[in-house]
Amino acid sequence: MMIEMKYWKKLNAEQRLNRVQQALKDNVDFSKDANLGYPASRLDEKVFTNESLFLREMPVLSTYIANPNHIGCHTFGTSEFAFKGTQAIEQEVLKMMAVDLFKIEEDQFDGYISPGGTEANAQAIWIYRNEFMKKFGAKVDEIIILASEDTHYSIPKSANLLMLDWEKVPVDTETRDVSPEAVRGSIKAALGKGKKYFIVVANMGTTMFGSVDDPAVFTDALKEYQLPFRLHIDGAYGGFVYPFGDFENQINFTNPDITSITIDAHKMLQAPYGTGIFVCRKGLIENVLTSEAQYVEGMDLTLCGSRSGANAVAVWVILTTYGPHKWYEKISVIKMRTNWLCKQLDQLGVTYFREPEMNIVTIRSECVPEELAHKYNLVPQTHDESNQWYKIVLMDHVEIEHLKDFIQDMVSCEHPNPS
Repeated sequence: MMIEMKYWKKLNAEQRLNRVQQALKDNVDFSKDANLGYPASRLDEKVFTNESLFLREMPVLSTYIANPNHIGCHTFGTSEFAFKGTQAIEQEVLKMMAVDLFKIEEDQFDGYISPGGTEANAQAIWIYRNEFMKKFGAKVDEIIILASEDTHYSIPKSANLLMLDWEKVPVDTETRDVSPEAVRGSIKAALGKGKKYFIVVANMGTTMFGSVDDPAVFTDALKEYQLPFRLHIDGAYGGFVYPFGDFENQINFTNPDITSITIDAHKMLQAPYGTGIFVCRKGLIENVLTSEAQYVEGMDLTLCGSRSGANAVAVWVILTTYGPHKWYEKISVIKMRTNWLCKQLDQLGVTYFREPEMNIVTIRSECVPEELAHKYNLVPQTHDESNQWYKIVLMDHVEIEHLKDFIQDMVSCEHPNPS
């Protein structure tokens, strides 16, 4: 992959600290300045003191103490002047993601650091629901969400919140792929229910399987039927893994059908919970402008409203600590560990699913003794007797030694020593 980036650069510790300290100086300092109008302040100094040298030299922790409120969307219009310093850092993060990682044109996107992928997905669906209602005069019961059965539960949750129906497209049980025939069948079923407008959610790394949808399977079918649609990519898990491989990733804004992407920083990036990232093309986010929020400079365009600027600083610090080259190396090591695990499972004849460019291995439940699933905290597909799968996620803390112990236990359970 091409990892030469315009905005995403590796910085040393002094550079990172200086940048964040300058951003905090550019913000209002509630400990020194007279600011009578803001319903905001630094964290309670009786509980959270910033007097120690240790805290002052830790950029993320010092930002939590300062407690900047990043309400609004800082890529669209104006924003609250009091927090302009750390808002600029959030803008830098969004450029790293939108321009460098997901290949959108300069200044052709909007976005924000959300409190997690669930909200970021809901934000996309909210935008598109409102757009269809404003642009086409669509009724709520004429709009439907189209997504695979492996899609994250945030999608049915968003459907419930926004009073929309969700058409669940079946997947192949072995490949986890969505077929053109299955999509056409779901479209026909939706049309039969009077649906006219489609919000498509395609996955870049599903939660249980790490599977990656081909967006064209959805969009080609919708174009055949000449139906209005918007396409959102849920890369909440896979966004910091899937693009970092030895292939040309096409799931980005070079695809003109893709209009928004969600990516979580609190998973692979190991940022504090909850930290999601939402980016969309220009001309869309204003569909959810809350005009009643007139006291907010620049108005509010996000589902959450007030949100911590410290999360944006945390993402910025992580990204600039690694830079794109070191991040590529880190993900490559994790994928090598995943390859090793798959090779061992192959030798044991264990049935599993693994998306080639992802770091999730999902094993058929009948292949894993229940005591081992509990010992190694494997995550089941369902927490009841109907469970069919257990997954292993190769996060940074999962090392070869842990995997060797698991494989040895699998062998021992298959061939127990005679007593």
